[in-house]
Amino acid sequence: MTTTHVARLSSDYLQGKFASALAYDPYVAKGTDTQRSAWQEMHDRADLSAEQHALLAGFTRKMHILVVSGVWCGDCVQQVPFLQRIAQGNPDKIDFRLLDREEHMDLAEQLQINQGLRVPVALFLAEDYELVTIFGDRTLSRYRAMAARHLGASCPIPGAPLAEDELRATLQEWLDEVERAQLILRLSTRLREKHGD
Repeated sequence: MTTTHVARLSSDYLQGKFASALAYDPYVAKGTDTQRSAWQEMHDRADLSAEQHALLAGFTRKMHILVVSGVWCGDCVQQVPFLQRIAQGNPDKIDFRLLDREEHMDLAEQLQINQGLRVPVALFLAEDYELVTIFGDRTLSRYRAMAARHLGASCPIPGAPLAEDELRATLQEWLDEVERAQLILRLSTRLREKHGD
């Protein structure tokens, strides 16, 4: 990332983007009937375990998660509902919103991965909208599963359903990223001084 791009990802810029972003339900509502149905199905499948709920309940720092997405995007359908479930696990500490990539190209262009406009890309932000970390476009489990399907001896039928083991692994990896951001915030000297802890 160049210096110019870093300057544009200031807390003021990101706070403005977050303010214009949509909560999960209004974002998904922008899709077609078929798209909304696919998002709902994945959300319904993405339940958290008791251990995952306990982890989220222990979060103490407010954080914002801003995802650049596309309601039309298959990778978004198969991952972003996991972030919604995670945010629902501690709504007092996790504020989760989404932006459509095509409507926010000024941000999307700064978040290119391997010179590509990828989605989903998640920006983890502190309570004051300072950038903490960026993660996208697929978790390691997703990439491993894709490699096995596309680089292996046979490929699945396009649009094949997400296998349960891949779903569970991908959900856990997104939770790991959320926990990582929370720990960065919790251990931040700046925030510890601010909160006296």
